[in-house]
Amino acid sequence: MNIKTIGVEAFLNKYEHEARIDIAQSTIASLTMGEILELDGQGGDSFYERLNRKKMNYGWIEGSPEFKQEVANLYESVDPDNVLQMNGGTGANLNAIMAIVEPGCHVIAEYPTYQPLYDLPAALGAEVDHWLIHEEDGWRPRLDELKRLVRPDTKLICINNASNPLGTVIETDAMEEIVEIARSVDAWVLCDEVFFPLEEPESCTSIVDLYDRGVCTNSLSKDYSVPAARCGWTVSNKELADRMRVLRDYTMISCGVFNDALATHVLRNRDRVIERNLKIIRANREIVNEWMDAEPRASWIAPRGVSVSYMRLDIPQDDEGFCLDLLHDTGVLLVPGSRFDLPCGARLGYCAPEDDLREGLSILSSYMHEKFD
Repeated sequence: MNIKTIGVEAFLNKYEHEARIDIAQSTIASLTMGEILELDGQGGDSFYERLNRKKMNYGWIEGSPEFKQEVANLYESVDPDNVLQMNGGTGANLNAIMAIVEPGCHVIAEYPTYQPLYDLPAALGAEVDHWLIHEEDGWRPRLDELKRLVRPDTKLICINNASNPLGTVIETDAMEEIVEIARSVDAWVLCDEVFFPLEEPESCTSIVDLYDRGVCTNSLSKDYSVPAARCGWTVSNKELADRMRVLRDYTMISCGVFNDALATHVLRNRDRVIERNLKIIRANREIVNEWMDAEPRASWIAPRGVSVSYMRLDIPQDDEGFCLDLLHDTGVLLVPGSRFDLPCGARLGYCAPEDDLREGLSILSSYMHEKFD
């Protein structure tokens, strides 16, 4: 298999531990273990009371019944048996795409967005057409262009709701149109929902609540602030779940007892996590909006209810070189937009801890003006 390096992962793998101030990540400020234990209001007693009785073996291979039920509760009408625990959202996308894509099949993928959604099908031998997003439309793709791209032999449409790194949300009415286009040729729709909006969630609907041949992928890493758990999931119909069961035996076996217990604890107490994270999203977005108003060299389309964002940089230097200079000279980390095929900008992790965000933006402004003005 000839598979491309994931640009954002390669960049972060190499440089993130050099950073003094990290405003590049897409997670809503990660919870500490102490904060996680306090979610139950009992200092973690409910978590350890369950965990201490468990043997540290492989655990439930597909995820414990409690985990499956907590995930199923996130959707309108999902059979817990069709919920499969995966090693993060990355593993969920891998197994879902491998279960659907075959050499020579036709795939349409929203572009540019999270790279595995188009480069993994291509590596598996698919013919991949890009469904382009448009900055002038608020970084949204156009449904009439999807209609032109779809073919009788289209097997899969890959989308990202919300988009990484742009934060663009696909609302229910647009998602219903995507479903009708897919249904017209009996195509699958994979929707990566790790950034499913926390703000006005009623305006969006998961693909699995709209379409039998829809599969959603998600994890604890973004909306739930626990990327350390490395625990994600797929939700699909039984046909696809059974295919992925076979693949999981090759790619992961299980997520392990501790990760399953941790994920179940977080999901069981998700209302408290979401309440905390909405406050971070709203407060930090306002900080960035105020900074953007005063910073002529930066602009963004403010994200709605998600932790990931992209900003344009008006600078006479390529974004990769600038971000590396910024890191080496100041210790501030941003991901170059070119790592997402979005040059002339950067991914801004605006849901970083507030002090880091304020200091990072202040340093970024000073650095741009010292360097370019």
